[in-house]
Amino acid sequence: MKNLLPLMQREWLQHRMAWALLMLLPLAIALLPLMLANIQIESDLASRTSPDLALILGTLSIVVTAAVIFLLLWVTSLFITSGVPRRDHADRSVEFWLSLPTGHAESFVAPLLVHLVLVPAAALVVGLLGGYAISAVLVTRFVGIGEWLALPWALVLSGTGALVLRVMAGLPLAALWLMPLVLLAMLANALFKRWGLPVLAVGLGLGSVLLQQVFGQPLLGQVLAGLGNNAARSLMGASGQSLEFTDRAPLAPVLASVPQWAGNDLLAAVRDLANPLFIGAMAVSAALFTALVLWRQRGAGVGGG
Repeated sequence: MKNLLPLMQREWLQHRMAWALLMLLPLAIALLPLMLANIQIESDLASRTSPDLALILGTLSIVVTAAVIFLLLWVTSLFITSGVPRRDHADRSVEFWLSLPTGHAESFVAPLLVHLVLVPAAALVVGLLGGYAISAVLVTRFVGIGEWLALPWALVLSGTGALVLRVMAGLPLAALWLMPLVLLAMLANALFKRWGLPVLAVGLGLGSVLLQQVFGQPLLGQVLAGLGNNAARSLMGASGQSLEFTDRAPLAPVLASVPQWAGNDLLAAVRDLANPLFIGAMAVSAALFTALVLWRQRGAGVGGG
């Protein structure tokens, strides 16, 4: 742990400006048109009473803002992670990092933990807080500041907070499901440098098509789809139960049911780990991680740049 924390701090020092821009700039861009632009809403929503309309607009703006910021940071983190093995080669700083008393495994675990779990979790929190600010502007424009202040904040906070906590708790599970693909991308970049991701994409794409069309074996495509689907279910929707909200039904009961739904959904996501596909994914991940460690042990290709 004493080595892991400094390595995690390195990720913070190296990427903090980019993270801040990715989290805050979309919020600023969204707030400006909301305050100045001419916005219209559908007639079905416009026919709602002021309290109902305020609750719908406020809740949706909070949820959508948190989701957008989260997805932006999560996808960006996946791309950053794929380049971790080669990022110190341009300036030859790899020689310095190899000289430190840190294990090779720790040098990969730290960025994986930061980029796949901690940064998306922080994005959820920032998106949630930003969503409250956007909801204030949106509700004020259409209904009035008084209706925003009069929202049933106990329900709003518990509902939106439970959704964010659900996704946050599912992040490690989603990272585990995607780990074979993430480590494969890292290894491809380690071996093929800037061509790593194109080579991997072409290889997986052509491989799945050839297996399906030539040999009649859709296994590779099914595995890739299974990993992606289970990763998505780890974040939300594992229980198969939906949060039903119709145009005419009130939103308050739905918000009240979110905490219980989130708990059941998380338990279902955990149960999904008892799956042969997950066991196979962990075995493949262990082999790929070992290959990355061996690559780094051999000097990470210092001589070849």
